[in-house]
Amino acid sequence: MMDDAQTVETAEEAALDGAADDAAVDVEAPADVANEVTTPAEAEVEPEALAEELRAAIEAILMVAERPVEPRLLAQLIETSVDAVEAACELLVDEYEAASRGFILARVAGGWRFQSHPDQAAYVERFVLEGQTSRLSAAALETLAIVAYKQPISRAQVAAIRGVSVDAVVRTLSQRGYIDEVSRDPGPGQAVLYGTTPFFLEKLGLNSIADLPELGEFVPAAEVVEALENGLRFEADEPVVEVAEEAPDGEAIAEDEAAAVVDQADAGIVIDLRDGADQPIAPTGD
Repeated sequence: MMDDAQTVETAEEAALDGAADDAAVDVEAPADVANEVTTPAEAEVEPEALAEELRAAIEAILMVAERPVEPRLLAQLIETSVDAVEAACELLVDEYEAASRGFILARVAGGWRFQSHPDQAAYVERFVLEGQTSRLSAAALETLAIVAYKQPISRAQVAAIRGVSVDAVVRTLSQRGYIDEVSRDPGPGQAVLYGTTPFFLEKLGLNSIADLPELGEFVPAAEVVEALENGLRFEADEPVVEVAEEAPDGEAIAEDEAAAVVDQADAGIVIDLRDGADQPIAPTGD
């Protein structure tokens, strides 16, 4: 009888233990289900948060950079892909434009940098030029334009276009970092060929030389050139207007007499037409 009682008690205890395990399973099951439900939501929020962090990191780096930063370098610093950096920069460009900010994010010289908005150029120019004394001369600007549009080009070729020696100007532009030696002419003498530098692109806010304005934009239209030519052309059959002076008695001075007056005036003597007396011309400062 004792064995039967102990057997029953053991069976009851096993049943109670099994029920407790089932209850524990039932309690833990909702937690697992809840985790399965929240995981997709977290997956949707995570990329957006990462994108915000990526844009913030790009802004911080570009804010302290002195030169345009290449996308590859940004990707290495932030430990992400170049495509992700490019996408984030494009989003920032759209955000700043939509918000009408006074600055923009621009692609310059193969990299990204912050710069003032073109619409605010008048105010920025007033601030930058205040007290500034170092500027490029007209000769330097002409030489720089020739190098930019004709590169690679030698000093002799630039001099042939300008008609004057450009040695000093080329040296100045090279020292300031606008142009540099890019190659040598394979012909006799192997002249040094010059081209523009990334610093030149940075100063002009260009991404590449291809962004330079077309020269045709600065050439007058055909009708303007024709009008200028017509204005300068002298037609042989055009009547010559003769100026005749009148004497005190109302008679006109003959053309040969007027010519004599001009000749004597060139010699330093002028004829007083009233009485015919020669009067010396007062010396001038010429």
